[in-house]
Amino acid sequence: MDSLPIAAVERDTGLSKDTLRVWERRYGFPQPVRDTFDERVYPADQVERLRLIARLLSSGQRPGRVVPLPLAELQQIAQDYAPPAHADHLPSADQQQVLALLKQHDVAALRRALSQAVLRLGLGRFVTDLLAPLNVMVGEAWMRGEIQVFEEHMYTESVTAVLRGAIGSAPVPPMAGRPRVLLATFPQEAHALGLLMAEAMLVLEGCECVSLGVQTPVLEIAQAAQANRVQIVGLSFSASGNANQLLRGLQELRAKLPPEVAVWAGGSHPALRRRELAGITPVPSLADIPPLLAQWAAEH
Repeated sequence: MDSLPIAAVERDTGLSKDTLRVWERRYGFPQPVRDTFDERVYPADQVERLRLIARLLSSGQRPGRVVPLPLAELQQIAQDYAPPAHADHLPSADQQQVLALLKQHDVAALRRALSQAVLRLGLGRFVTDLLAPLNVMVGEAWMRGEIQVFEEHMYTESVTAVLRGAIGSAPVPPMAGRPRVLLATFPQEAHALGLLMAEAMLVLEGCECVSLGVQTPVLEIAQAAQANRVQIVGLSFSASGNANQLLRGLQELRAKLPPEVAVWAGGSHPALRRRELAGITPVPSLADIPPLLAQWAAEH
């Protein structure tokens, strides 16, 4: 792999441009070089190290501990920190099949297996029972060195394609009394899979969803919410994002929206669990969406 520009590193690792620049000043890493246009580019070895740091952050490590460390020490922490393969429970037959096809690099068969699982389990159970734990398994396997980066990308793209198709053909039409929901992520958040899984759960509950996708400025989210007359704005956050940016973004968005528009914040970022945010409804897991919608309907 050649050196990557900062935008490509952001997409590849999920670490925002702002985070990369802050680490460069605070920890002395990464250390990008400059191209002919004086733009930052990141050598392949630094991108590999950043990927590992992002994974460790998503597992609960603190930036101050891991960012300054060399690759060998990061790899040792990953091996020590990653739990043994499926320590808590054995993967289901469907999960075993997905992992096997992923390692065989058979994308067509992988997508067929995922599509068949949707039909067999139904979209809701496919998301909560198969995908949610499978995402964790794939991440842990990557930390143990059992799955390569390109294989993780293959998995994400295959799941995304199958989910989009399943959502588009979901048999549940929008229901009276259910809210219209706007879905997005902030500019620093490049991960789309969690947002798509949330959309699937909302559609099954009879919600009409308007998705802006990832990396949307706060002002545009607020404008889209008002233009589409939504009742809820749903946001997704991965664990590797900057906590201060997350909190400032939520406060800014809350201030720009009418008080009757709810803001739901879900995902794995620890800041969502550590403190209560005024005017923000936390969504700890995808399984919490149906009861939260029932509560919303009762209040409205």
